[in-house]
Amino acid sequence: MTPDERWLAALWPSVRAPLPAPPARVLEIGCGPIGGFVPMLRDGGYAATGIDPEAPEGTDFRRVGFEDYRPSQPTDAIIACTSLHHVADLDCVVDLAAAALVSAGILVVVEWARERFDEATAGWCFARLPGPGEERGWLNDRYEQWQASGQSWDAYFRSWADGEGLHSGEDILRALQARFETRELSYGAYFFPDLSGTSEAGELAAIEAGQIRANRIQYHGRRREWRA
Repeated sequence: MTPDERWLAALWPSVRAPLPAPPARVLEIGCGPIGGFVPMLRDGGYAATGIDPEAPEGTDFRRVGFEDYRPSQPTDAIIACTSLHHVADLDCVVDLAAAALVSAGILVVVEWARERFDEATAGWCFARLPGPGEERGWLNDRYEQWQASGQSWDAYFRSWADGEGLHSGEDILRALQARFETRELSYGAYFFPDLSGTSEAGELAAIEAGQIRANRIQYHGRRREWRA
């Protein structure tokens, strides 16, 4: 099982729970090259469509950025899993998501609170990186670039995140809460799929013990109804 497959399998129960019952229409923003949750949604009876410039081929997917997607009708729910911190214009994308939903439609978001990726958390992750013969992930790259930089962790990471144009978890939550009524907001394990010999339970135990900070944002909200 690849890191992406581990991630999707671990998250599926919590992503599925707040969705309306099938055959509701569901859009996934940033489904990625393996299709994100769309295959599981389809298997569960949902009318699901994945939106991503690198989406797989097929009638269930649209190879376009969400900013350029024009749905033919309002959707009942939207899923955005680790896609919002990458977008160029966060407010624009969240506005478009709200506009694409039916009245009181549901938005489910899983995100990265990158401002919580402190040195202790990074060190815990780097001690568990995949070794030779295992599949490398983005954390291997962060470790190697940090070591080569000669900078402190905080200076390196801030420079890297700003250079990539990544939105913070705090900014994402501000954008969401301005447009949606929050129904769930919690923090949890984020790094385990890309670590060797590390389960979600193991990362949660380290969070509970105060060794590392919880980096995963789990959110769902209902579209806010504006009245004149």
